[in-house]
Amino acid sequence: MTASAPLATSAREFPPIVSLMLNIGHGVDHMFLLIFATAVASIATEFNSNWADLMPYSAGAFLLFGIGALPAGRLGDLWGRRNMMVIFFFGMGVSALLVALTQNSWQLAAALMLMGTFASIYHPVGIPMLVQNVHNPGEVIGINGLAGNLGIAVAAVLTGLLIKWAGWRAAFAVPALIAFACGIVFALNCPRETVAPAKRGGKAKVELSSATLARVFFVMTATAVTSSILFNFTTNGNSQLLSESFRGVIEDPALLGALLALIYTIASFAQIVVGKLIDRMAFKPLQLWLSVAQIPFLIVAAYAEAWGMFAALLGVMILVFGSIPFTDAMIVRYVDDRLRSRVAGMRLTVAFGISSLAVWMLGPLVKGIGFSALLWTMAGIAALKAAIVLLLPDESSPARSD
Repeated sequence: MTASAPLATSAREFPPIVSLMLNIGHGVDHMFLLIFATAVASIATEFNSNWADLMPYSAGAFLLFGIGALPAGRLGDLWGRRNMMVIFFFGMGVSALLVALTQNSWQLAAALMLMGTFASIYHPVGIPMLVQNVHNPGEVIGINGLAGNLGIAVAAVLTGLLIKWAGWRAAFAVPALIAFACGIVFALNCPRETVAPAKRGGKAKVELSSATLARVFFVMTATAVTSSILFNFTTNGNSQLLSESFRGVIEDPALLGALLALIYTIASFAQIVVGKLIDRMAFKPLQLWLSVAQIPFLIVAAYAEAWGMFAALLGVMILVFGSIPFTDAMIVRYVDDRLRSRVAGMRLTVAFGISSLAVWMLGPLVKGIGFSALLWTMAGIAALKAAIVLLLPDESSPARSD
């Protein structure tokens, strides 16, 4: 049958509750993967270990988070994004319950890897689903990024509170119930797709020559790798970094979790600002200056203590989070919707697959060279990212090409 199919339900036609669930899904994705980073000290105590030695056991989750994005993106385009998102919500709930039931380090690693597999679904599927046919993708992605990073903030504060009052197992079990509830709401309210994304009509917002498009894909992937390394080093290490910095000043894990949540919450709003700017400015200068600005904040953080560290870390996270919308915005801008989940999946597989090494290396690096040297290393990575951004083609405001 070759008759052209009607356009499937777009994000603009979704009931508001569905768009809300897609944004909450981003929060769930990041929240669940970072519960371990906040709870690792408590888990290590029960498992007769220390946090630096236990941290590498979570690397498999982030590796699967990257590798799984490729098949997840393909299934999203060819089978349907709604179906994949239902699997995402219920899979996250099941895997979190399994983590809560683990009795040793290897069981923990296996359960976290399963969680990483389900978590890999969201970015190549949920974000393309959310931005289908929208005219302001930067703003939509910025709001979605805010939701994702608020999930990181919730992980910090909720995990701290649950550990204090009910133990680390509850820190996984309670969010599992939240994921199940979200999955039920999403499944009941999201219209079924009449046509898989790969079979729809459409075209990219901006058409480039093959050579320029190849260069954009290289920049997209390379900046995603460096950004993901910085993201993983910070979000997985900030809890312990803040604890060391405030030693002798603040020792309460719940209060430290609240401070970290405050940093993440404030920093998350940078994505809305950047998202709006993306819709109005060329990518290259905006992304370049955000990358360059990370360098001095990381260097200051290498020497700061207590409240000085709080201020420096806030600056670092504003810039790390503010850089997140660029890659998804580039995909929306340069890639046809029929291919977006697959392109996003390929990009994420490379970026998150490589950056998962940051999670594996975090504990041994801090144990071997300390946080100060690690922060200097991150400043070097930020400088490399800025150099890569220079390879982007010069382009005026995206408004002219919509």
